Amino acid sequence: MNPSIKVFKFGGASIQDAAAFQNVGNILKKYQNDPLVIVVSAMGKTTNALERIVKAYMSEQEHKKDDPFKLLEEVKQHHYLVTSILFGEDHPVYALLNDTFVEIEWIIEDEPQDEYDYIYDQLVSIGEMAASRLLTAYLNHIKLSASWLDARDVIRTDDTFREGRVDWDMTTKQSQQKIPALLSKTNFVVTQGFIGGTQENFTTTLGREGSDFSAAILAYTLDADSMHIYKDVQGVLTGDPRLFKEVQKMDRLSYREAIEMTYYGAKVIHPKTIKPLENKNIPLHVKSFLQPDEPGTVITKIVDVDYPPVVVVEPNQVLLHISTRDFSFVTERHLGYLFQQFDKNRIKINMMQNMAISFTVCVTERSERLAKLLAELEIDFKLVVERGLELITIRHYDDKIVKSLSEGKVILFEEYIRGTMSMVVKNMSQTR
Repeated sequence: MNPSIKVFKFGGASIQDAAAFQNVGNILKKYQNDPLVIVVSAMGKTTNALERIVKAYMSEQEHKKDDPFKLLEEVKQHHYLVTSILFGEDHPVYALLNDTFVEIEWIIEDEPQDEYDYIYDQLVSIGEMAASRLLTAYLNHIKLSASWLDARDVIRTDDTFREGRVDWDMTTKQSQQKIPALLSKTNFVVTQGFIGGTQENFTTTLGREGSDFSAAILAYTLDADSMHIYKDVQGVLTGDPRLFKEVQKMDRLSYREAIEMTYYGAKVIHPKTIKPLENKNIPLHVKSFLQPDEPGTVITKIVDVDYPPVVVVEPNQVLLHISTRDFSFVTERHLGYLFQQFDKNRIKINMMQNMAISFTVCVTERSERLAKLLAELEIDFKLVVERGLELITIRHYDDKIVKSLSEGKVILFEEYIRGTMSMVVKNMSQTR
């Protein structure tokens, strides 16, 4: 383990405007003598805006609702506004931002020729590129020496666009070659979350909200001392504070508990983040960028304690009831084919149950991928599809909380496994 390098990750909410950049600068001043690798997401809601540009660009002409150039101009103006507040009207970072956004303009000037997922990665990744340019310039502006690093030169993936699979050996080699050399010149290295690069120099992304995973990759490859994620909440909570009034912060979690929580959909940490850290026993600190001096939550290799009930709610769920057309049994041969189709279309199964003549799965609604899956399955199988559902998962459940969370709902599908209860529900108002 490298006793000196720490990896910090700042999400979009922590750099959503000029005041937020200044707040990040104030946090980092306390570490100005430490070698830090700083992983940054796109600013605020930039990723959502760039996704709209992709959708507008890829839509057939007669179905276009938005002008991609107009949408891009809105993104650019927000970045320029923040830049003007931080630096005034004359600073070299303007040229860097212009060069960054030109990459989008080059693509959308021509008619789309490539697959949606490929275009998505080339366009949406620009949000992280712009944010990291801006943060690097700002840190140097306030006398915190920082180098900029293109994550695509370090994190090597295959060409599975939108969910690039990491080549760990090559990524480790490139990380160890490039990052310590930069840290010998400046205290900080600023790079992008969410993105990587293929051997052919195409940009890939690591999955939505994948910046946490990026930071974990770099922490692992550098044998970092620790990893720190700054969020808009004070740590890992027992539920989403937007949904529940009475939530509490957990001071310590084991790697295993964190993995379970994120697997079931807890949004505070990307689900792929924990395992690389556990493999090298690197502590993860989840803290608030609004209260950075508070201890937050630390995730380490500890013996599991008595945790309170933890609730994860996943909206936009779909139940698929799959049966053979001749009502013969659903056998291992059928299941093997079905799992191949889910993998091919990159759809994660959240819950499943096999019965004699049907196979039921719960998945998250992802319109394009799900439509392709259903079209392929309908050739050989009979399908019943139920949409607009919720998946509620309770870790360390008790009867009281199960009863409370199921009130006013119809339970369509439930499962109890080793201290975890999951149920797919429909609000009673939807049944009327």
